[in-house]
Amino acid sequence: MRPLRIALLAAVFAPLAALRGQANYEIQVYPSETADKGSTFFELHSNFTGRGSTNSCVYSALNPCMFATDRQTHETLEITHGFSDIFEIGLYFFSSAGPGQGYQYVGSHIRPRIRAPEDWKLPVGLSLSTEFGFVKNGFDEGQWSMEFRPIIDKKVGAFYWSINPTVDWWFKGPDAGKGIKGTSLSPNVKISWDFSDKITAGFEYYGVTGSLVQMASPQEQEHLLYPAIDLNLSPDWEVNFGYGFNISGGGDRNIFKLILGRRLKF
Repeated sequence: MRPLRIALLAAVFAPLAALRGQANYEIQVYPSETADKGSTFFELHSNFTGRGSTNSCVYSALNPCMFATDRQTHETLEITHGFSDIFEIGLYFFSSAGPGQGYQYVGSHIRPRIRAPEDWKLPVGLSLSTEFGFVKNGFDEGQWSMEFRPIIDKKVGAFYWSINPTVDWWFKGPDAGKGIKGTSLSPNVKISWDFSDKITAGFEYYGVTGSLVQMASPQEQEHLLYPAIDLNLSPDWEVNFGYGFNISGGGDRNIFKLILGRRLKF
């Protein structure tokens, strides 16, 4: 039965090969584990962009354009419920506030995720997250999109690593209708070390490298590195914070992020 299970899992991941980056709303490298059955996890993602775009375009329905991201603050409420031991569904509600922009609701996404069960006895943690939803005009060049995020991770003693090779596919916007050429590849990586029972520290990397079939120019790529700390206060709490700086390429930079999470049983 094990070869059949592996074949089924490969069939889930295969569409990725036939298919722009992670916006500063929910900056996180995912672990492979899913929420416990019957539990609900509430997370607040708070991110501040210290240095972003400064375009002076004033958005309106007759003059669509991108808001400046310089000194924007983003707040995202994420609610995730575990429906089984290996399956969860998450909901996102994005909001933004910036100089001269006021506080605005940006959009919402839904995210089902399934993971490989323990009895498969895989050498690594493995799961697949898919995310679908919209954002309002002015906050992204494309409005409706789908994200495919395979998640591979492993913990060895105090050392942990996770890889999320994320693919975005747009249904509305300048990249819509281009097939595989209109996709965006965003490799995300986390490595960390447990310095104590309460403190874990390491690095998170977020990049945008181009589409699945063509690398973007070095100036168009994005590469950010976040020294980050996780506070392991309780199994029911999540605290993660970090500061992202640009390694190379373009995009927003000098970003402070904070994640506060609380797990409840219903």
